[in-house]
Amino acid sequence: MLLSPQSERNWEALCSVLEDVLEDQSHRQLFALELGSGTGQHVIRFAQKMPFVTWQPSDVKEELLGSIKAYIAATHAKTILQPVHLDASEPWQKWAGIPCNSYDVVIAINLLQYSSFKTAQGVFSGAGQILKPNGLLITYGVYAINGIITPSCNEKLDAEIQKMNPEWGLPDIDVLRQLAYEKGMRMERIIEMEDYNKCLIFRKM
Repeated sequence: MLLSPQSERNWEALCSVLEDVLEDQSHRQLFALELGSGTGQHVIRFAQKMPFVTWQPSDVKEELLGSIKAYIAATHAKTILQPVHLDASEPWQKWAGIPCNSYDVVIAINLLQYSSFKTAQGVFSGAGQILKPNGLLITYGVYAINGIITPSCNEKLDAEIQKMNPEWGLPDIDVLRQLAYEKGMRMERIIEMEDYNKCLIFRKM
């Protein structure tokens, strides 16, 4: 079981957002896909807090898929499916055989910041296909707004991420809003979080 200190710090705040956003649907069993599940710490916490959601974790790295499986086994989680290999930059038809209109929620935590624009396009294109009508795409992280990154600590973060990979960096909210619109979704809410993070809530029209 791998450990991410950042995941330990932010899971409670993320749980609160998810519980708030999904509260009006908690009378029925929901299906949620997590893109880039990482170590598996988030999905375990989400499952413990929201038993009305069945979770499908995913990632591209084998060692992370192994960590997710270990967390599921250690916590005896009943509402988490075994993780699948999923590359969000690929066409949705290659997303582990997930059918159209089959999920209520797609969530991506700190994925768009550490991905290329092609992956961002893939996330919105895929979510637009696999979400049910009125389904939600929820993304979390630090963003640029109108091409501007503030404050200086976020500029520094953007530079550090681009050093890792020049194709990565903080995505622009307005660009994501347009991507969503092109794929049949609209931005419904921006929720301010700790350390200049935001949750963006998109709804399939």
